[in-house]
Amino acid sequence: MQTILGSNGQIGQEMAKALHQTYTKDIRLVSRKPIRVNATDELVSADLLKYEEANKAIAGSDIVYLTAGLPMDSKLWEAQFPLMMANVIKACQMNQSKLVFFDNTYMYAKTAAIQDENSPFEPVGRKSAVRAQLAEMVLQAMATSDLQALICRAPEFYGPGKTQSITNTMIFNPIKNKKSIKVPVSASTLRTLIWTPDASRAMALLGNRKAPMVKPGIFPVRIA
Repeated sequence: MQTILGSNGQIGQEMAKALHQTYTKDIRLVSRKPIRVNATDELVSADLLKYEEANKAIAGSDIVYLTAGLPMDSKLWEAQFPLMMANVIKACQMNQSKLVFFDNTYMYAKTAAIQDENSPFEPVGRKSAVRAQLAEMVLQAMATSDLQALICRAPEFYGPGKTQSITNTMIFNPIKNKKSIKVPVSASTLRTLIWTPDASRAMALLGNRKAPMVKPGIFPVRIA
């Protein structure tokens, strides 16, 4: 059984397609109101802020993909994301499930330096601090317990469907609607974007990879 937590989001939906096509038909989709992607998907309604529901959703899973998101509200992130992560980590430990956490690059320095697995966390702003906290929770659990996990880290999104990103909102959606676009960054600065179906396929590949895990707590795995 491979389980997607936060399955209604664009990454979760694409993950379900990628897993079904290449790796397994035994897929569980978890959300407050999950929506079936493939005919064989198992649907489980759960609130990840409640440990009992998170544990029930994860029970029997070999691999758990955490793709759940929250509205862009700093206070909400600070109150709910750490609790959600703590519940998921504990449930994965209890069920001996491998955790694959889909993360972003908020916690890294806002410079032109190339980012890699050894780049230090230098969060600026409340949301960045929360993302750093979540990553540290996973790395700490890997280092001090029997949690098998990896972190997939992606830059700014662009994509089809209901992809939520600045790029879609300010550039592609206005073009589609024949309106003026807005570019809130320097035109001379190179930026890295990732197509959401590619991000999901890469996450499925990493989750199903049989190669030995790296030393716990040191190297989050990057999608780039």
